[in-house]
Amino acid sequence: MSCVKNFARKAALLLAAGALPVVPAMAQEAAQPVSQTVPANAPRLVVAIAIDQLSSDIFAQYRQRFTGGFARLTSGAVFPAGYQSHAATETCPGHSTILTGNRPAHTGIIANSWIDQSVSVGPKLVYCAEDVAKRTAGSRDYVASVKNLLVPTLGDLLKRVNPAARNIAVSGKDRGALMMGGHDIDQVYWWKGKGFTTLEGRTLGATAVAQNAAITATLAKGAPAFALPAWCARNDRAIQAGTATVGTGRFALKAGATDAFRVSPRLDRATLDLAVKLVDEEKLGKDAVPDVLSVSLSATDYVGHATGTEGAEMCIQLTQLDLALGDFFASLDQRGIDYAVVLTADHGGFDLPERLHEQALEVSARVTNDVSPEALSATLGKRYGLEPKDLILSDGASGDYWVRADVAPGLKGKIVDDAKAMLESNSQVEVVLTAAEIAATPMPTHSPEVWTMAERARASYNPLHSGDFVVFLKRGVVPIPTPRAGYVATHGSPWDYDRRVPILFWRKGMTGFEQPSAIETVDIAPSLAALVGLKVPEGSFDGRCLDLDGGAGNTCGAAK
Repeated sequence: MSCVKNFARKAALLLAAGALPVVPAMAQEAAQPVSQTVPANAPRLVVAIAIDQLSSDIFAQYRQRFTGGFARLTSGAVFPAGYQSHAATETCPGHSTILTGNRPAHTGIIANSWIDQSVSVGPKLVYCAEDVAKRTAGSRDYVASVKNLLVPTLGDLLKRVNPAARNIAVSGKDRGALMMGGHDIDQVYWWKGKGFTTLEGRTLGATAVAQNAAITATLAKGAPAFALPAWCARNDRAIQAGTATVGTGRFALKAGATDAFRVSPRLDRATLDLAVKLVDEEKLGKDAVPDVLSVSLSATDYVGHATGTEGAEMCIQLTQLDLALGDFFASLDQRGIDYAVVLTADHGGFDLPERLHEQALEVSARVTNDVSPEALSATLGKRYGLEPKDLILSDGASGDYWVRADVAPGLKGKIVDDAKAMLESNSQVEVVLTAAEIAATPMPTHSPEVWTMAERARASYNPLHSGDFVVFLKRGVVPIPTPRAGYVATHGSPWDYDRRVPILFWRKGMTGFEQPSAIETVDIAPSLAALVGLKVPEGSFDGRCLDLDGGAGNTCGAAK
């Protein structure tokens, strides 16, 4: 059964119960391939790039320093105030919006992971890009899959119209590649362990084998540190966060240090090198049918988590990324491909409190254990005479929380109300919203920068996966109680430092412009669909088509 048909079946059951919000037409209909004429002026290759954890704030901070790939893109259509408008600003939901044109409420990807108490094998925590049905008892691993994505991507839609279209995805993370590539991917690769891997049941293509061989050679001999640009000198200062010291790193690579390769600019360079090799192998952009190449670059996120956003490490990372993107675009130019690019991010990011305290943000803090599911379980278990273990479940100290499934419905409601009251009395908590409150909130249609917390939560809410209540911490409270080496800073909040991301479109010869007004990442897919002449049923997208021509023309097809 196809994902679309499978979701249609689930949707029918939930709609009958009044539990499912209205979903886009393409999520409920298994559209058959229909021949469509590709406009003569359509690009032959769509390149969609996601920079994991590239916030609008950090893009603005570094924009004047870019001389490579970013500088090229800023000559196109620039939307500095793009929004991952939903509340759950994590990698998986963010990637799921970019090429589906739908918010997590409709993609079904409400977070990187969620609790499913019906799971019979392994933990109740379900990873967004796994096939739970393929779990095996005792295994700590999972089978990567796009099964949880409930809507098609741009690549899926193009292949329905013309199976000759190629849909290729590469990333430093499986969830980045799968959520952008979708269900019908010709080749898909992501970093795992010591090199790139692919879906279960597939073999690595010659290009991936060659790329892995190059990585193996680098790992065998190591590599020197990167130079710190002179203008980054003010960032070069040691900061202590728990047992971790950050702020002065240079990414020197010792022989065999695979994790150091992953958490460095080298991962992005390797991902882009693989993408170029796949362009050649698949002959992307060389025929009359538009192809899609999705590239998710993960190193900025890994560096952000490990060292924060304001140290020497991030300065080096963004400088090297800019150069790598420049080389990537030059490689496409050399191949004579007519390509269009969109670059955005899956979410933003926030620096570590220990450094923010020295940079005029004294209110920043780390979350205390009072907000944890364990603390709630202990208090509420004692109050109601219930076994406290796993009475309240979550995947961290914010976001979705669940009440244990064996609690009677009437008592469950009391526990949710009590948990809400307890948490909202906590000075670190902004608001707690119950599933009923979120479901009753209309899906917002106005500009995302003025959405209420309930509206942000609504864009992330899907009854198939969402919790019984959602906890939002106050602005500046970081949901990492105890920092450690490799994990000192994060994202995931409903605040704009995590929601705002740049959105840049570029194509050779286009009339560029800058539009500071807010748009959403769900506007990307309908805009690209119009650019390649792809016609889809009304209501297929949550987003709208953006006119990417800064002159008299209109890429959405309507006259100005």
